[in-house]
Amino acid sequence: MTDRTAQLIACHECDLLQRDIPLNPGCYASCQRCGAVLYRNATDSVDRTLAYTLAACMVFLGANLFPIFAIEVQGDRTGITLFGAVLSLWDQGMRSISALVLLTAILIPALELASLTYLLLPLKLGKLPPRYPLFMRTLQFIEPWGMVEVLMLGLLVSLVKLTNNFRVIPGMALWSFAVLTLLLAAAATAFNARDVWAQLDAKRRDLESK
Repeated sequence: MTDRTAQLIACHECDLLQRDIPLNPGCYASCQRCGAVLYRNATDSVDRTLAYTLAACMVFLGANLFPIFAIEVQGDRTGITLFGAVLSLWDQGMRSISALVLLTAILIPALELASLTYLLLPLKLGKLPPRYPLFMRTLQFIEPWGMVEVLMLGLLVSLVKLTNNFRVIPGMALWSFAVLTLLLAAAATAFNARDVWAQLDAKRRDLESK
């Protein structure tokens, strides 16, 4: 028998409205029409996402503070950081590319990691972060704009081309970006917006009842 009080969910693939049903841990609900996954019951999604996010925050700092690689010419070694590359592109007149790299490789990942930490760390500590709907919507909006994996691919291509003319020494930031790419992908896979909304709303109701 259908529970008329259950929440309605629209399939993100075919827009069919269906009612929310309780799931056992580790199970998922699929659309009756197209078979797309509607939601999962991942009971440890908050813990896993927070762990990946905190690790990614530390790696992100290293990726931006240390040189990506160094070029050695006649014994003279010059290293460049990601922000230094952005400034170099700007000075060379490639301002649109410079702004795009700054946005997609630095600002958006930083905002994503900050938003996830702001939401999940207080929740893990039993507290309710203020204005959490704003940060949940921010995550949804910026999700398509983080392109660290594209930057990593571009760096590898650049390194291969530079080795034809110079001695290129990979820096700590290059390895940090490789690890960061994996951690961001893991965090995105572990993150379950439905579970986070449910825990945030439950915490809000608990605080309001006191």
